[in-house]
Amino acid sequence: MRVIIRDSKKEASIWAAHYIANAIKAKAEVTDAPFVLGLPTGSTPMDTYAELARMCEAGEVSFKNVITFNMDEYVGIPEKHPESYHSFMYRNLFDKIDIPAGNIHILNGNAPDLDKECEDYEMAILDAGGIDLFLGGVGEDGHLAFNEPFSSLNSRTRVVTLTQDTIEVNSRFFGGDTSQVPKRAMTVGVETVCSANEVLILAFGSKKARVVAQAVEGPVSHYVTLSALQLHENGIVVLDEPAAGELKVNSYRYFKAVEKTENE
Repeated sequence: MRVIIRDSKKEASIWAAHYIANAIKAKAEVTDAPFVLGLPTGSTPMDTYAELARMCEAGEVSFKNVITFNMDEYVGIPEKHPESYHSFMYRNLFDKIDIPAGNIHILNGNAPDLDKECEDYEMAILDAGGIDLFLGGVGEDGHLAFNEPFSSLNSRTRVVTLTQDTIEVNSRFFGGDTSQVPKRAMTVGVETVCSANEVLILAFGSKKARVVAQAVEGPVSHYVTLSALQLHENGIVVLDEPAAGELKVNSYRYFKAVEKTENE
C-alpha cells in the first residue's frame, strides 16, 4: 500500500486529481480503448472533482474517451432529488467536463428489480473491460463505498441496509433530519472495488484518523472494509495531515521517506 500525505485537504485533493488525469493520458498514449474510472460521492472528493473540471476546461485532460461507474446510490430516492447521487455527480462533475452522456453509469435505485440491476452493473463493468482506477473515500467507521462494517471482503454489487451511524453522518445532506435519509442503498462490493487495476482512496480530517490507522497498520478485517486495500498491489491512500494523525510515528516517517525517494 502506498500512502501519500499532504498538509491540507486541498493539496491532497489536487494531487489525486492530477494522478487521475495523468493515468487517463497515459492509457490514451498506448491504446484507443477507453479509460474506465470508478467514482464516489460525498464531500470528500469535491475538491478533486473541482480540479478535474478545471483541468478539463483548460484543455489539460479530456474525458471524451472515459467511461465512469459510480460506487453507489440510495434506494427509493427520486433520481432528480437534490441529494441523489445522480444529482450530486452531474452538479459537481459531469456537467463540467466533456464526458459523453452514454459513458456515465450510476446504479438505478428505483429499478423494478434491484438485484437484477446490481447483476447488470457488474456485467457492464466487465463489458467495459474492467475498471482502470477506482477513486473512493472512507467512512468514519472504515466503510468503503456503502460496505459497512462486517461486509464480506468478497462482496460484489448489491443492496445494503445502512447503519445508524452512516444515516446520522449523511443526515447533514438532508437538513440534519435522519428520518429523511434513505435506509437502504445499492453499492459496489469490496471485491468490485479491489478488482480495479488501481484503487485511490481519499481520507481527510481528524475524524478519519482512527480508521485510517486501523486500515493501514491493522489486520485485514471485514470490521474495517478499507483494510482490504492492503491486499491490492496498486492501492493508494491519500491523506491530509489530520487524517494521518493516528499513524505510528515510524509509519508516518516511512511513507514520507518513500515518497521523497520516489520524487528524487
